[in-house]
Parts: sequence; structure tokens; C-alpha cells
Amino acid sequence: MSVTRHGDERLITRGVVTLLVGVVALWALYSIRGSLLVIYVSGVLALGFSPVIRSLERQKLLGTGRLPRWAAILVVYFGLLAIVAGSLALILPPLFTQAAQLWQELPEAIRRTQAWLAERGIATGKWTVNEAVNALPGSGAAVSVILGALQTAVGAIGTVVVILVLPYYLLVEADTLQSGVLKLFPQEHRPWIARMTGDVAHKVGAWLNGQLLLSVGIGLTASLGLWLLGVPYFYVLGLLAALGEFVPIVGPIVAAIPAVLVAASVSTTTALLVVIYFSVQQFIEGNILVPKLMERQVGVSAWSVVVALLIGSELLGVVGAILAVPSAAIVQVFLQEYLDRDAED
Repeated sequence: MSVTRHGDERLITRGVVTLLVGVVALWALYSIRGSLLVIYVSGVLALGFSPVIRSLERQKLLGTGRLPRWAAILVVYFGLLAIVAGSLALILPPLFTQAAQLWQELPEAIRRTQAWLAERGIATGKWTVNEAVNALPGSGAAVSVILGALQTAVGAIGTVVVILVLPYYLLVEADTLQSGVLKLFPQEHRPWIARMTGDVAHKVGAWLNGQLLLSVGIGLTASLGLWLLGVPYFYVLGLLAALGEFVPIVGPIVAAIPAVLVAASVSTTTALLVVIYFSVQQFIEGNILVPKLMERQVGVSAWSVVVALLIGSELLGVVGAILAVPSAAIVQVFLQEYLDRDAED
């Protein structure tokens, strides 16, 4: 009788300790959720670059030597840097010119917009740029606001630097990391795990290529459409549309607002045409391009893309929406491998 009671006490004690350890672990994970998210984003980028780097590693140099992994990674990094620098060299001169013109004509644009709104009874008050500046908080509050903004900016820059640097080290140590992870599993399961990680890298790389293709396409078509409609500063507005494409659902809408406001300063008809143009563009993008392109590139079905976007945006907002498609691809790989393996058994 005492032996049974002693065994029950040990079982209860073990259950309580396990529960406490689980609660502490969940609390710790919740406390460092920001860092975990940065690590996850870095991991997704590393997986996205992995197929290209593997391809470069297989290329032979002069003679019989092959390109080392660290050199292949640097080639990708410097290649991306060269593409960004070349794009900026083409875009920045007219961008600066149009931005300066926009700043000079901002008061007149505001006046025209206010007149347009007043004619339709939407807004009756009038304000100028100087009045808006005078309405800003006092010196003490302004200092607090500026310091808060600087702190946020420094934190954001630090996060971006980590997201850019950490994938490099993950890629350099990819084989070591994979070997360490495989050792956690029994010998007979290691080929299965290795195959899954390869499939994940392939799908995430395809997603990254598809996302870049979408962004470039939307930016070019937005600039072309605004130019044809006679909207000024189409370079700036097209660049905003390209950047907005990286943020599903919300990004394109936010990027279209400046274009509509600038078009309203030209004429009511122009503003209406811009609204129609962007609406058609985003309808095609959201219902045809994104689902079909991601289905072809990543292998994730159209309905899965839509569901992933809804869940990701609900859980993590904008960041969740950005990571929705690659996360869905990763889940699909694990689920498919599990189902295939279960069918074989």
C-alpha cells in the first residue's frame, strides 16, 4: 500500500514539475518573441538564398577548383548590392528631381485638394503647410517625440542589420547546423529529415524569386500607368508601389494613396482614373498574379496562399502577412513528407 502511495506521489510530483517547466518555457519564449521573429526572418532569407548559393558552389573555377561557400555567399551579397546600386543610379536622379518639384508645388497641390474637397462638401476647413508646422507640439513635447522617433529608428536599423548579417553566418555554417540537427534524430530518420530541409530551401527560394518578380512588375506597371494618365512624379509613386508590394493586402493600398492625392491635384477625372487603374491592378495582382505565381513558383495552392495571408496578418500583422507564403510552403513540405512516409509505412 505504501509503495503504491509513494508511486502516486512521484507521479504527481513529476506532473507538477513538468507543468511548471512548460509554463516557464512558454513564458521565456513569449518574452523573447521579438528576437525569435528576427531569427525566423533571417532563417527564411538564408533558405531563400540557399539554392542560388548551392548552384554557385557547383560552378568550376579556372582549372578544377570550385567556388568556396563563403565566396559564393559574398557573390550573392555583392550581386544584390550591385543590383540595388544600379537601380538607385537609374532611379535616384529623376526621383530627386521629381521629389524637389513635389515639395515646391506642395502648397499649390494642397490648395487644389482642399478646393476639390470643399466643392463636394467633404471638408470645409482650410490649412497651409505653415499652419500645420505651427500646430506641432511645443519644444518639450517635440524633444520627447524626436527622441522617441530616434530610438525607434535606431532599433529598426539594428534589426535590419541583424536580418542582413545573420543569414550570412547561417549560410556559412549551413552544413554544420544541418549535421547537428540530424544528430537529434535516429539514424533511420536522417535521410527523411535531410530531404525535407532540401525541399524547404527550394520552396523558400522560389518564393523569394516570385516576390521580387511581383514587386518589380507592380512598380513598372504603376509607373507606366501613371505616366500615361499624366500624373506627375510617377517615378516616386511607382517606387512606392513596388515597395508596397512587399507588404501583402495593406501595402498596395497604402502605396496607392499618394498617387490618388497627387492625381487629385491635377483634376478630378485624373484622380478617378488613377483609382480605377490601381483597383484593376490590385484585383489582378491579388486574385490572379499572387495565387497563380506562388502556385507555380512555390507549389502552394491558391486557396492556401489566401488562407495563409489571413492567418499571418491576424497573428503578426504586416510581418505575418509578409512571412505567410514561405511559412505555408514550409508547413506544406513537412505535412506532405509526413503523409507520404505514413503511406509507405
